[in-house]
Amino acid sequence: MERVDVLVIGAGLLGCFTARNLTRYEMDILVLEKENDVSRGISKANTGIIYTGYDNKPGSLKSKLCIQSNEAFDALARQLAVPFSRPGSLMIGYGPRADQVIRRKYTDGIRAGIKGLRLLNGCEAKELEPRLADGISSALFSRSTGTVNPWELCIAAYENARDNGAGFQFGSEVHSIKRDHGAFLVETDSGLYSARAVVNAAGLSSDRVREFIQKPLLRLYPTAADYMVLDTSESGKIRHIIFHEGENGKGLTLVPTVDGNILVGPTNHEPKYGVISDTGFRVSTDGLMELRSLCRMVAPSILTEKQIRAFGSLRPNVYRVHEEEGRIIREDTRIRDFSLLEEDGFFSLIGIKTPGLTFSNELGRLAADKAAAFTGRTKLRKSYSPYRVGIARTRDLSAGERAALIRKDPCRGEVVCGCMDVTLSEILQAIEQGAHDFEGIRRRTGAGMGRCQGSRCRKKIWDCLYERSFREKH
Repeated sequence: MERVDVLVIGAGLLGCFTARNLTRYEMDILVLEKENDVSRGISKANTGIIYTGYDNKPGSLKSKLCIQSNEAFDALARQLAVPFSRPGSLMIGYGPRADQVIRRKYTDGIRAGIKGLRLLNGCEAKELEPRLADGISSALFSRSTGTVNPWELCIAAYENARDNGAGFQFGSEVHSIKRDHGAFLVETDSGLYSARAVVNAAGLSSDRVREFIQKPLLRLYPTAADYMVLDTSESGKIRHIIFHEGENGKGLTLVPTVDGNILVGPTNHEPKYGVISDTGFRVSTDGLMELRSLCRMVAPSILTEKQIRAFGSLRPNVYRVHEEEGRIIREDTRIRDFSLLEEDGFFSLIGIKTPGLTFSNELGRLAADKAAAFTGRTKLRKSYSPYRVGIARTRDLSAGERAALIRKDPCRGEVVCGCMDVTLSEILQAIEQGAHDFEGIRRRTGAGMGRCQGSRCRKKIWDCLYERSFREKH
């Protein structure tokens, strides 16, 4: 049985950032993840937007964390060597109801102290985004809204936590948790562990993990979302992140990603099937049709037939529940704020959704500080470094820089993925960093994310993975 100070359950964004922040202290940390890699659940599938916070109730913890995180995100991205951009955002409305919503969000944002907000009329909005449909009645411009690839952020937090001493055990689903003389005994696929404190960041399973030690209080009832990604040939048709506020509620979101694609989505509907594999969720045909229809209405110049991939996700909506005659009864009101439950050394992060990506580092720090205080292990680690060295992307280099690297490393001259200009050197580095399947390579390098979606590079990547596996076995 392995004994640690703090055990983190889940290696998504919150689990990895909690581990990263725990490594600031002199303690033993272990992260358990049921999948074979990080960011295999809801962390990887969202809009990737770094919000400013005007959507949150002024003065709430969610609002404060969002504003603080947005302001600090440039520094965080530099520390973790993660591509990040701030195109700003434009929330557009077409009609009286939408105008009222936009005005309220502007007022809430000003009350919260958010900088760079401006109310615009339709003509001013069209000057910023001339390709949007005519008839915009009002808009809210936010200068500091940003975007990042969520899986790259999660992988970076994982690597930084690992390099600072946190342990990670993959393929390790939790089956039971019991209290035992001031500690927690955690039974998993990979063995039995003992911890003085536990941080439950298990995503869609976080409610059930909590119920190993407490009666049901909160349950997740997810709704599904669909997204589509358009080819880089559509790049430049929008310059800002677009939020469409329709007369029937929230409509379309368009994101110019850090890779030059346009992300379209999300929808919001009840899941028909739920999770279907280790790496994703079902995409709804009706949802994609809805996105195409909204796009024709809001941004008619954007060609949704240039779609190169689509993906689905689940939103972890949280409700209070109670037991009645042996059954779990869901109460009517959904909890809009996130829940960080503290129960004598057991800390649960339940129902963390938008803008959870934005403040994943800050919420991870909050959970880590509480766990460290509980265990009494609050001495700071002198060797801690917040910096991570990422895989240098060949496509970001100048011709001179590229030639210099090829002289040092000939593998830099062998392009494996022509769509995304990913070299053999990058593939091999990703394998060294912990990728052990095609999905892991894609998320770490971008290979297979381009126009052909891996049809030309998949075999070469699998050959590299096989060769590495063969060498390890022999």
